[in-house]
Amino acid sequence: MTADRISYRLTVNGTAHEVRDAWPHETLLHVLRFRLGLTGTKYGCELAAATVGSAITTIEGYNNPNGSLTPLQRAFVKHGALQCGYCTPGFVMSAAALIAANPELSEDDIREGMVGNLCRCTGYGRIIAAIKEAAGDGSE
Repeated sequence: MTADRISYRLTVNGTAHEVRDAWPHETLLHVLRFRLGLTGTKYGCELAAATVGSAITTIEGYNNPNGSLTPLQRAFVKHGALQCGYCTPGFVMSAAALIAANPELSEDDIREGMVGNLCRCTGYGRIIAAIKEAAGDGSE
């Protein structure tokens, strides 16, 4: 390892990973996609080294213990809230965090909570319906 490179440990989807010979300003996106092969993550994640000590869950690790779909994932399928699939990982992960923080969500809460996510295919109505159904289920 050169003097301008670092090594650190990240916990991603419940598994510890050693990141070796990394640039100090390498993005979390780059580490997840290219070093760990977790391609569900899209642009928007910042510095990887800043997440040391945090538990990271990506779309690849978001499922039930038996590998089946979560109620939120089932609601996305049921409502057709996924088209091309590019934005789906971000919406699912953001919605899961939103529901975990407050399962009693109004439609306005959902719209506000999803403001940082963009979709060019669905027009958001189906996504909001899916999140509203999953939040009503109370099992996320």
